[in-house]
Amino acid sequence: MHQAPDHTRVVFDTSGPVDYRLFTLEGPRRVVVDLRQTSVRRGFATPPVKGDVIEGVRRAPRARGTYRVVLDVSRAVTPKHFTLQPVPPYGHRLVVDLFLPEPARPGPRRDEPEGLRDVVVAIDAGHGGDDPGAIAKGGFYEKDVVLSIARRLKNHIDRADGFRAVLVRDGDYYVSLRRRTAIAREHRADLLVSVHADAFRSPRVRGASVYALSQRGASSETARWLADRENRSDLIGGVGPVSLEDKDEQVRSVLLDLSMDGTLRASLTAGESVMGSLAGVTRMHKRRVEQAGFVVLKSPDVPSILVETGYMSNPEEAKLLATASHQEKVARAIADGIRGYLLRNPPPDARIATMEHSGMRHVIVRGDTLSEIAERYRVSTATLRSFNGLTGDRIRVGQVLLIPASSGS
Repeated sequence: MHQAPDHTRVVFDTSGPVDYRLFTLEGPRRVVVDLRQTSVRRGFATPPVKGDVIEGVRRAPRARGTYRVVLDVSRAVTPKHFTLQPVPPYGHRLVVDLFLPEPARPGPRRDEPEGLRDVVVAIDAGHGGDDPGAIAKGGFYEKDVVLSIARRLKNHIDRADGFRAVLVRDGDYYVSLRRRTAIAREHRADLLVSVHADAFRSPRVRGASVYALSQRGASSETARWLADRENRSDLIGGVGPVSLEDKDEQVRSVLLDLSMDGTLRASLTAGESVMGSLAGVTRMHKRRVEQAGFVVLKSPDVPSILVETGYMSNPEEAKLLATASHQEKVARAIADGIRGYLLRNPPPDARIATMEHSGMRHVIVRGDTLSEIAERYRVSTATLRSFNGLTGDRIRVGQVLLIPASSGS
């Protein structure tokens, strides 16, 4: 069982294709699943209930070889259900998603001046739920490592004035690849950053990488391999059949949107900024932004990059990725790269664009110190740190600092 913000998922693992019937009952509310010609293996224990939607699980054999499972629910739900064919490491599965009613959406805010907004960064922690991602020899999962990095990254982005981050996934549940891009668009994100820590066939492969979308094929064998792995996530994570109507709309959007080329160029520019920042804290696998056909990067109007923070298949790197200190370094470096890109390329209706015109930007060169920069622009070091979301005095060559507009020159 997994609970996501809008639904609770129950997965039945079966030894073969299953014939079933699902229906709901009231007084009390419950969802009933009848599994025909099915029995439970000896020693099976009902998994613990997770979340606040399912209150209890009851099960018992019925007549004529039917096995009944009853989910007692605390509120009205809309069940959606489908079966999945075997995809390693899973066999046949029956997936039941219990969706909650959509909450009313708030109206537009009237107290915020038009045109003054924070830039929005959507942070996508890869995998989740039934899809663990890469599994290190130590037994820890990619989905947990990247969620920790994503949360740290959000904290760093939110500290900077004029920036706001949203998490696509903020728990152990799966979000479909197309839904990830849709969430970024719903939040009107200026940049989507998908965080991963994948695996490769050879344990010798190591180092961080940054990817942007390619519609002309992968830029290397590693890029092709990783794109194939990531694009299978929907099968592993448990996503039902995609309607042709939805697919047609997505294809139509990509084909008709003339800004796609501009979005790809912006993605590459953002990737270069993040790569330059990452190179200061960790080993890099490639010295350029690679390209491959990752589904999660296919938003036609949101610049999108995928950051491989390292390889779980490399024993040394896997141990490093599991440490809080390394996760913090990586998150801070990604945040610096994101801020640098957006400060150099601010959306015209964002507050940082206004700051840029009324204040100044300083690009770090060798020999610079934060205290000297603060003195040069007649601001306090604390103000400079706060304005740029810095937690310490460490700065890197190429990093961009925004100077408060109220300072002298």
